[in-house]
Amino acid sequence: MSRDVITDEVWELIGDVFPPARTRGRPPVDRRTVVEATAWRFRTGCAWRDLPDRFGSWNTIYKNFRRWATDGVWEDLLTHVQKRASLAGEIDWVVSVDSSIARVHQHGATLPRGTGGSIELQEVRAGAS
Repeated sequence: MSRDVITDEVWELIGDVFPPARTRGRPPVDRRTVVEATAWRFRTGCAWRDLPDRFGSWNTIYKNFRRWATDGVWEDLLTHVQKRASLAGEIDWVVSVDSSIARVHQHGATLPRGTGGSIELQEVRAGAS
């Protein structure tokens, strides 16, 4: 079995989260194929156009991914999976926060920033020219 194929057991758990296929218009693409192609794309970090031909048209996969992202399907999937794992005791909700300091590069520390205060004299002279 290939690494990018979702097992039948996993698909039974998550398949209901995705919206049903439309009954009118063009024949719909298989939901499982879209999920597998999306997982493959994010796992490899490739561009959408570089999806392998076995997943079908990259544009169709992308349009389904984008529509589901807009509709909140991916967030629903995460919530669904987290809830099942939490009920099964597979998630430890302990949070560890790193309080280290990330220093700014010396050239980044002197960038101008808007403070909401009065306009500086040199800014007024530059705008008057």
